Amino acid sequence: TLLNFMITPDGLIDQLLGSTVESEEPELQKEKNKLLIEGAANAKALKDVEDRIIEVLGSSEGSILESETAINVISEAKEISIDINKKQAVAEKTEIRIDATRETYRPIAVHVAWLFFNISELCNIEPMYQYSLLWYTNLYRHTLKTAEASRNLETRLKNLNEFFTYFLYCNICRSLFEKDKLLFSFLLTNRILGAKGLVDNQEWLFLLTGGIGGTTLPKPDGADWLGNPAWAELCRLSNLEAFGGLTGSFIKDSDAWKPLYNSLEPHKENLPGAFDRLDTFKKLLIVRAIRPDKLVPAVQDFVTEKLGVKFVQPPLFNLMACYADSSPTCPLIFVLSPGSDPTAALVQFAEERDMASRLSFISLGQGQGPKAERAIDDAQKMGSWVSLQNCHLAPSWMPTLERMLDEVDPDSLHSDYRLWMTSYPSPVFPVAILQNGVKMTNEPPKGLRANMKRSFTLEPIANPEFFDGCRDDRSFKSLLFGLCFFHAVVQERRKFGPLGWNIPYGFDDGDLRISVRQLRMFIEENDEIPFAALNYVTGECNYGGRVTDDKDRKLLSVTLRNVYRAETTTEDYKFTASGLYYAKHCTTMDDITAYIDSLPIIPLPEAFGLHENGDITKDRNDTILMCGSLLAMSGSGGGG
Repeated sequence: TLLNFMITPDGLIDQLLGSTVESEEPELQKEKNKLLIEGAANAKALKDVEDRIIEVLGSSEGSILESETAINVISEAKEISIDINKKQAVAEKTEIRIDATRETYRPIAVHVAWLFFNISELCNIEPMYQYSLLWYTNLYRHTLKTAEASRNLETRLKNLNEFFTYFLYCNICRSLFEKDKLLFSFLLTNRILGAKGLVDNQEWLFLLTGGIGGTTLPKPDGADWLGNPAWAELCRLSNLEAFGGLTGSFIKDSDAWKPLYNSLEPHKENLPGAFDRLDTFKKLLIVRAIRPDKLVPAVQDFVTEKLGVKFVQPPLFNLMACYADSSPTCPLIFVLSPGSDPTAALVQFAEERDMASRLSFISLGQGQGPKAERAIDDAQKMGSWVSLQNCHLAPSWMPTLERMLDEVDPDSLHSDYRLWMTSYPSPVFPVAILQNGVKMTNEPPKGLRANMKRSFTLEPIANPEFFDGCRDDRSFKSLLFGLCFFHAVVQERRKFGPLGWNIPYGFDDGDLRISVRQLRMFIEENDEIPFAALNYVTGECNYGGRVTDDKDRKLLSVTLRNVYRAETTTEDYKFTASGLYYAKHCTTMDDITAYIDSLPIIPLPEAFGLHENGDITKDRNDTILMCGSLLAMSGSGGGG
């Protein structure tokens, strides 16, 4: 028998309301607590009086009216009862006044409570997505201290609402894989709108499933361009109240719907007739039925419209911020994905914190458990760092680690001690460690723009001495920009499946780092830039060393030669046919960042040298993955 001890929504709302009032109205909360204590004391006093009366009545002999003791006890009880009733009457009036003031803060407590039940369902997608209630309430307490203050209650509640929502988004995003970050933003948006009654449960279910059952009408003549599955979904969609007449409109004039089907951005097209007046969420359902491959960019625009663009641009990975949230009792956990290796970033961070000499790595596996136990025990005393690598390979030892962390005395730990862990997603990883730890993913961000932006935050590129110290500054920075563009392209092409690479390769930050250093070295040591040598060491050795397919090797070479060429050092050499991506000459890091920020969040296939229809399969798979994940969290949907 399984027992679910998860806190109820009402219980969490009351808990958060107490925390809010304690922070915002401390005197009021003290008075509330005082009333609770006095109420309990009064109730105990009444119970004691009742017990004494019963005792006297039970022990008295003869007539009670002739017992002086009984008369005194009853008289005393009457006086105490009258006094307590007076106090209770005053307390009730005071409590009514206090509760009225408390209720003004209920909206923020309700908002925060319902978002918790959103994130508690994330573990249905990945077993590593575990978050404790204590961690969550600490986020909210931080919000109460940090959000912009205001004497106006309505403004203060708005500030708390906006700050906490984005603060939660940032903290959750750092532990999510790239595939789930937009999903989480969409989930937040849906929960917020659902709490206001702006999302219908049936419409939400249709978005996730495409509808179930129903009668499919014959497809109209002249609509051969629309597939049978899409027509069946339209028929099911027309059964929903807001979409009555949808199939009738399609049968009457199917050509009016054809621009939506042919558009590269169907979610931005005007819909025929009255359907153009549907709200943005309802239009998602039509996009889902007619152009399911473009549902993800439609969702992105929907989130941007409702919550703002910052909710579709996850913050860059910041190891320092993660470390700041940790403690000797709070481990830091890297959740791995294919091609990601946080070791270099951890070593560099240890050097910055003067901990490089006190950082030890233990690769877990058979027989390594006792060694890890000794290392952890020594580090806790000496203030060292221990990195347990590949924890998923030691499932039998993980309960031992969980017990060690649970039984440790916090006061006995050195303040510098930290436990770092790396693991691929595993259902046997202890939930308690996940909930109490700081979880991080460090995979390449999704999208060409985000990938390039991250590249310029990595060492050695982010080092001002390295970035600005080259002898031929213009050529170096232009070619550096081209190399980062190339790095993003070869990583992003993996998402196109066989259209991108015949074999998916794990190109990573190490390939970029060595190529960047070689680029500067070749420029510094030669009067003329040796492009042939650069193309060879970068394309054949650094990146090409991973490539085993001859067609992939040729593609890699051609892609690199598009950026490693003399024209890149001239003014605004274009990397793509549209001219959207070009070697903009920038002298400062801020200029480069500003240019990258001007690029589209979702790149068109031409950025990767593919046909404009090259992303149909990838986009369909993205839609299936997102809807399937949301369906797995079916308890989080709809009107809240």
